[in-house]
Amino acid sequence: MKNFTFKINENNYGVKIVSHEDNIIELEVNGTSYSVKMKEEEVKAKKTPTLVRKPSSATIEPIKINPSSSNTKIIAPIPGVILSINVKVGDTIKEGDALLVLEAMKMENSITSEKSGTVAAINVKVGQQVLQSEVMIELA
Repeated sequence: MKNFTFKINENNYGVKIVSHEDNIIELEVNGTSYSVKMKEEEVKAKKTPTLVRKPSSATIEPIKINPSSSNTKIIAPIPGVILSINVKVGDTIKEGDALLVLEAMKMENSITSEKSGTVAAINVKVGQQVLQSEVMIELA
C-alpha cells in the first residue's frame, strides 16, 4: 500500500504498510513482518467525500417569437436527431400543432408550433442530427 522511511535515533527504518482492515494493520519494518492492533478509540471512520452542487440561479426563459414578424423560425431547443416530421411545405398549421419529433438524450421531444401560419420551408429530414438553435422549420 504505502512505503515510509523513518529516522529514529540516527537509525533509518523502512516501513511498508501491507494491509489495513478495521483496527488491524499488517506492516513490514526493514523486511520483518508485524501485525499491529490499534486501540478502538484510535480507529477513525473512513470519510467519503460528498459532492454538493449549488443550485442554479439562472432562470430558463422560453423562446420568444416576434409577433410582428411575418416569418417564424422553429429552432432546435437542444441538440438531437429528427425522428419524424409531421408537416410538409404548404400545410396550414395552428398554435400547438405537433411539427416534428426530436430525440435528445434518449428521450422523444415533440416540437409544437408556437404560432399559427403556413409551412414555408422544412430545413431538416428524418435521421438528421441538429444542433441547438439550428433552424428546423420556417413558417410564413
